[in-house]
Amino acid sequence: MNFWEYVSSHHQQLLTDAYQHASAVFQCMVVATVIGVVIGVATYRNDVAGNLATTTTSAILTMPSLAMIGLLIPIVGLGVPPTVIALTLYGLLPIVRNAIVGLRGVDPTLVDAATGIGMSRLARLARVELPLAWPPILTGIRISTQMLMGIAAIAAYASGPGLGNEIFRGLASLGSKNALNQVLAGTLGIIILALLFDAAYVLIGRLTISRGIRA
Repeated sequence: MNFWEYVSSHHQQLLTDAYQHASAVFQCMVVATVIGVVIGVATYRNDVAGNLATTTTSAILTMPSLAMIGLLIPIVGLGVPPTVIALTLYGLLPIVRNAIVGLRGVDPTLVDAATGIGMSRLARLARVELPLAWPPILTGIRISTQMLMGIAAIAAYASGPGLGNEIFRGLASLGSKNALNQVLAGTLGIIILALLFDAAYVLIGRLTISRGIRA
């Protein structure tokens, strides 16, 4: 059968895999965003701490995804746990780096003005610094999401959820009549999900970033 016939006859399984793939990436991005922003807030005022945070998350990103998942399997087992841990760790670098850069780029006069009207440090952070640093943070989230879309496919190696299972099944049966269809369906599915997520981030940016900051 051709590709479209394969998609038509397996659409239910493909939709299930696509949902699981998107869900895994989304949930891991939420966790990575919270952790990454917290690390950025905790380290941006100190050059040494900021460089250490960036270097550490960079080192994590250099580890091959298959190797990391393989190392996690004896510790947390197969399935969802190694997928979640690996994706969360891989998603940290762009968020941490952009959070630090964004917070350091806030105009000091605005912070001084907020201090002058009696804002506490926590209030300044929540109402002045983080909103102004949000555009680069959102950019970091977009970059992390695009990376995790591809990395999540490797989770099938550890019996994880997602479209990677379709790709691995195809690679494992190369030479069969549906092998290429399986690989192509999984790959195109990941690309489509990545584009949909990116479009959602563009919309979020338009809704959450004021025109003055965008300008």
